Amino acid sequence: MRLSVNIDHVATLRNARGGQFPDPVEAAHTVMRAGADGITMHLREDRRHIRDRDLDRVAAEVPARLNFEMAATEEMVGIALRLRPPACCLVPEKRQELTTEGGLDVLGAGPYLGEAVRRLAGAGIEVSIFIEPDARQIEAAARLGAQAIELHTGTFADAAPADRPPILARLRAGAVTAASLGLQVHAGHGLAYETVGAIAAMPQVSEVSIGHFLISQSVFEGLPAVVRRFKALIAAERG
Repeated sequence: MRLSVNIDHVATLRNARGGQFPDPVEAAHTVMRAGADGITMHLREDRRHIRDRDLDRVAAEVPARLNFEMAATEEMVGIALRLRPPACCLVPEKRQELTTEGGLDVLGAGPYLGEAVRRLAGAGIEVSIFIEPDARQIEAAARLGAQAIELHTGTFADAAPADRPPILARLRAGAVTAASLGLQVHAGHGLAYETVGAIAAMPQVSEVSIGHFLISQSVFEGLPAVVRRFKALIAAERG
């Protein structure tokens, strides 16, 4: 099971002050040396954290599986086709949101979503869609030709512990449905030390993407230590 570290919020901290520090590219090198299996970056329309040069530099300088999170827009598809990262994840994006608020509505999406999937996959990029654990949405993602889905774990992670079991059951059912359709299953959003284990215990899930908590906790523990702890928690569930 891969741990892909989302370094967006290293850029958030840099942008709050201006200047060059902390450098997201240095963060990418650091987490890879600590044992991460990949890097996730979300280039938003408003460039609120990651900027184009950050993405270009990580793609060129960091030996890592880069997962490019992107809205399904012509601009972002063009950037992905230029960079040709190993993987991309199509996500919903609203200018006013603080963070991604839920899965992409594949059923309600217009025809451009399918066109984006076809163009990206045709360039040899592994395409996933960030999605809720809903069988109809998962089936729609498979019909569009996505190779993977990323299950939205934010609702599970944000819930009180007593409220998590039914949410976890839906995530498990979604993972089973996706695997039965031949989709790879990834998961992410909001995961922390106390919630990653339940996701890692799902045998269908081959990758988790973790960002905000991991970067925040590194203020107290340091990036290498937090990456190693997440790797240990995942390993404890996967055997």
